[in-house]
Amino acid sequence: MDVLLNPDLWIAFITLTALEIVLGIDNLVFISVLTSRLPRDQQGRARAIGLGLALIMRIVLLLTLSWVIGLTAPLFTIGPFDFSGRDLILIGGGLFLLAKGTTEIHEALEGGAEHAPGHVPKVASFRSVIVQIVLIDAVFSLDSIITAVGLSNQLVVMIGAIVIAIIVMLVASAPLSQFVERHPSIKILALSFLLLIGFSLVAEGFGVHIEKAFIYFAMGFSVFVEALNLRMRRGRPVRINPHPEE
Repeated sequence: MDVLLNPDLWIAFITLTALEIVLGIDNLVFISVLTSRLPRDQQGRARAIGLGLALIMRIVLLLTLSWVIGLTAPLFTIGPFDFSGRDLILIGGGLFLLAKGTTEIHEALEGGAEHAPGHVPKVASFRSVIVQIVLIDAVFSLDSIITAVGLSNQLVVMIGAIVIAIIVMLVASAPLSQFVERHPSIKILALSFLLLIGFSLVAEGFGVHIEKAFIYFAMGFSVFVEALNLRMRRGRPVRINPHPEE
């Protein structure tokens, strides 16, 4: 009861939950983009499995805090850069996001052949999507847990905040995926967002900290502008030229 009535713990819980939700945006966007390559009847199951694995991974990392904290210790030095286990994971995850984002943008922009007669649309396998989700979940989970440890030293508070954040992400994942799938321009923005996140992870691995608030603001502003464009296009009347020869 003392824990439940402690206002400091409740403030830490609310703050950490909000932060975990914000930090989970990049993971949610990545999962939405990946699952859009699956058949429609498998997308919901893939999102649920992906977020479920993220939850399990974060709880396991919380239960092995000594190992997680040990990942921040320098392993070796190259020139002016000291590299820890965390740095290597961030660099690897960032390069993976850069490669994946670039590949997906290429598919979106150069995939005009998918409308050709007799063309069979390329569909990702369920297993490959889950494997990719697990790989990037490991990177995002590590970053999320290190942030959680810095805000609270109560294991119950950290686990509770992560569970609530994953539930919110699970509820938001279906509408977000459907919206991205309906609007190709939004999908390109989401992929561009992944490129930004990948670049920031690589920079973080080399010791250059980039505030995610700047990335989220830039992406939010881009989405706002695109939302205005979508609204304008939807409300624009169709004009028929009475003189087509002109």
